[in-house]
Amino acid sequence: MQDLAGLDMPRKPPTFDGVALLWGLLFSLFSASAQVMACSQSCHCIEKSSMTVVQCMSRNLDKIPSDLPRNTVVLLLAANHITHIPNNAFRELHYLQEVDLSNNDIETVDFGAFQGVSDSLLFLDLSNNRIKSVPKEAFARLRAKISLSNNPWHCECTLQEVLRELRLDPETVNEVICHTAVQEEYAGKSVIQVFDSGINFCNFHHKTTDVAMFVTMFGWFTMVIAYVIYYVRHNQEDARRHLEYLKSLPSSSQISKDCDTISTVL
Repeated sequence: MQDLAGLDMPRKPPTFDGVALLWGLLFSLFSASAQVMACSQSCHCIEKSSMTVVQCMSRNLDKIPSDLPRNTVVLLLAANHITHIPNNAFRELHYLQEVDLSNNDIETVDFGAFQGVSDSLLFLDLSNNRIKSVPKEAFARLRAKISLSNNPWHCECTLQEVLRELRLDPETVNEVICHTAVQEEYAGKSVIQVFDSGINFCNFHHKTTDVAMFVTMFGWFTMVIAYVIYYVRHNQEDARRHLEYLKSLPSSSQISKDCDTISTVL
């Protein structure tokens, strides 16, 4: 029998399904790589050890770009015209460690703005914006060091509760100022100075609410009393008129006398 070991046996050509599967896999890998590595058109990206620093400073942006590389570690968005941080703004950036949004026009921060990055984020700069207040949930579970200096903060109960849970940047913490406050005497003072003095805006809020409720209840009580007095006086007037009408009618004795007189005449 002829030894077949040394013969070059014809190889079975790949089937169409196998080729399609191979090309599909390569395309998927290429697409995933492109999605991770592609830089935003509005920014400049620098690659460092397979991680990306995205530089979007002074680009006249009015919102946070949505086409950021997924391997972004540092995101620099300072000196733009961004006014709002929406929900899930950084949700796909699972490696994000630093965000600089200083020197923008930010006024509102949605309650879910930092969802998805609460575990990875190490530093967040929101200084020099126009933020007056934030919802309690906005910074929930964030462990990052945060700079909130030079914003027109309105010091009240919610802000006090939010700041108690944050790691404020110690280098800028004294620049977090109460631009306005529920108690006017604290306007212009640093938040830390106010809080360290033992002021609790939440107690003041509750007292204000209690006073407002008391005033409202007193107003309703006054209206009820006024209505009762009006109702009584109105009924008294009707009763008086009815009594005068009854008095104006001839009495039964007078009618009887008149009948007797008529009988006598007849």
